Amino acid sequence: MGKIIVILVLLLGVSMAEEEIDLAKNCLDCHATQQIPNTLINRRYLMKYSTRERIAKAMLAYLNAPQKAHSIMPPQFFLKFPMKESLDVDEKILKKNIKAYIDRYDVKKALVLEKNSH
Repeated sequence: MGKIIVILVLLLGVSMAEEEIDLAKNCLDCHATQQIPNTLINRRYLMKYSTRERIAKAMLAYLNAPQKAHSIMPPQFFLKFPMKESLDVDEKILKKNIKAYIDRYDVKKALVLEKNSH
């Protein structure tokens, strides 16, 4: 029984590592090269859509058919950064990368409460 649990934990860890590799390869490398601020983009999505589910839905719609009119960023953003090109990525992989992106920049992870903050 203990061996099964260890194997399951290892498989979960490998799965999460692959998700991070896909995210870096498919999204973050390009953002880093073009110096696109991920935290700024995430903050704008959070302010406009407020929930992880709504953010994921909006990101998926934008990435499937990127247009300035449907972007979360203001028009001035595109004076400095290039317009996103359409991706030729399987929707399942795209959804996985969106989830990994949202998890990576989750603001709840940055919140720290004092131990005695009743």
